[in-house]
Amino acid sequence: MEDRRRASQEEIRGSLWSGSEPAAHWHAKIGQFFRYWRSIHPPRGLPGRQHLDPLAIPSLLPGIWLLDVQHVPFRLRYRLAGTETVEAIGVEVTGRWMDEVNPLPLQDQSYLDRYRAIVEQRLPSWRRGPPLLMSKRVRTIENLVVPLASDGVTVDMMAGMTVFDFDPHATTDIPE
Repeated sequence: MEDRRRASQEEIRGSLWSGSEPAAHWHAKIGQFFRYWRSIHPPRGLPGRQHLDPLAIPSLLPGIWLLDVQHVPFRLRYRLAGTETVEAIGVEVTGRWMDEVNPLPLQDQSYLDRYRAIVEQRLPSWRRGPPLLMSKRVRTIENLVVPLASDGVTVDMMAGMTVFDFDPHATTDIPE
């Protein structure tokens, strides 16, 4: 029988991270992504999309995704999604609003609290737990979402890196 327990609020929100190094319990790929994000910081402010160089992190690209931030009303649009992200979600999401792909943000506004906190606090957020948007093939996820600001100040995009724990025996059906 499949274990689909309800995620706790902490598992949905994740936790903001103000450290200068990745936490010891993070997956190695998440730590690599964090160190890369720290390395592209300009002298002042946050890095923006213009600082990201995909050629610098080729092994991470399948799990990378970018979100455009619309501030009023607060909405998120997938700018791009790596191949593992698309496989895990079960559909191509590039160019689509998050709430079109997944009704959870419309049903439970607290789902977006994690992303609002990243925008407002200008800090990364780490999370490990059950998938909220994935196909039934994904058992757990671990991800880090980092803020990006084209002007160094106002967060207008977020970059995420997710490590997926795929169940090779499960179907590819999207949960209802």
